Amino acid sequence: MAQALDIVDLLKAALKGRGLTYADLAEKLEQSESSVKRWFSQRSFTLQRIDAVCAAAGIDFAELTGGFDREARLVSRLSEAQEREIVSEPRLFLAALGALNLLQFEDMLRFYKIERTELIGLLAHLDRIGFIDFLPNNRVRLRVARSFSWIPNGPIMQAFKNNAADYFASDFAGAGETMLLVNGRLSPAASLALVEKLRKLARDFTQQHWDDGQLPLAERVPISLLVACRSWAPTKVRPFLRSADELAPKGQGPQTRST
Repeated sequence: MAQALDIVDLLKAALKGRGLTYADLAEKLEQSESSVKRWFSQRSFTLQRIDAVCAAAGIDFAELTGGFDREARLVSRLSEAQEREIVSEPRLFLAALGALNLLQFEDMLRFYKIERTELIGLLAHLDRIGFIDFLPNNRVRLRVARSFSWIPNGPIMQAFKNNAADYFASDFAGAGETMLLVNGRLSPAASLALVEKLRKLARDFTQQHWDDGQLPLAERVPISLLVACRSWAPTKVRPFLRSADELAPKGQGPQTRST
């Protein structure tokens, strides 16, 4: 099943590389554009459908599946030393975020206050770290997998935590913005199920990020999604909570402390 999903991702990348849109592909296949979009969004591909798409787009299937080897070499997480090196220099961190956001060299020059020669040096640095491939003609190719994530509580996450107040300094009332705070009490099984749903939301966000990579940069705005879930009580009320030892019946172990 996982391999089938990879083929769909490789098909999308191959179409993008050839400058083909879903509309172009639909016309070649004599299908509606909505049908083609549905194939990709629902990842509903039979072998016959894959063959038809490859033939219509002029994609060699052997060349397409050769991408599996590269995918296997991509990293899903950097080392702590690599993260620390990236976050230690703000402009290097900015270039790394630009690469993750699928910006190319000229895009970064347009959006960032960084000179051409300096940007070349920053991207070459990220290449040495192993974060990207900095290719001829200043092309940028990520060396991290689509499942990539920062180290939990690692240097990047610590940097975010140190600047979390700036992230939350908003009413989150703009278009495409929201902030929800919900409190409740759940069973351990329900808590685990909730965590899995949140992880799926994060995966869906990442997939949409890659899907939208084929759109012009002007049609893609930077979005930061923060997903968190934990057993927690506000600092101000903690002094009034009984300890786990106080709550535990005699002869039994301590219980989880909560509001």
